[in-house]
Amino acid sequence: MSAPVLSRRLTLEDPQRASDGSGGHVETWEALGELWAEMTSLTGRAKVQGGVDLSVQRYRVTVWATPVGSASRPRPDQRFRDGSRLFLIHAVAEADSDGRYLTCFVQEEAVA
Repeated sequence: MSAPVLSRRLTLEDPQRASDGSGGHVETWEALGELWAEMTSLTGRAKVQGGVDLSVQRYRVTVWATPVGSASRPRPDQRFRDGSRLFLIHAVAEADSDGRYLTCFVQEEAVA
């Protein structure tokens, strides 16, 4: 594996639940820090959800590896933010046999 070019700065965000005061909850997102990444476009498609046309794009995001359990290690329930763009993390795997990098498979949905 050739070394990835980690030239894109992404913010790693974690979902937080807060009481809405009516017995339910509201989901907010807490920034955990910034990671340098390489993003590679994979597949894309269009779909309709709730009567809205959406563009769905999948990416492979490579970042420096951090130990399991570390707050800065991406997890599938988290997301990356790049300005106003959001990338939901679906899976995380070791990218190389030396454990230097992680590969995150993410999805971005945007109104078409």
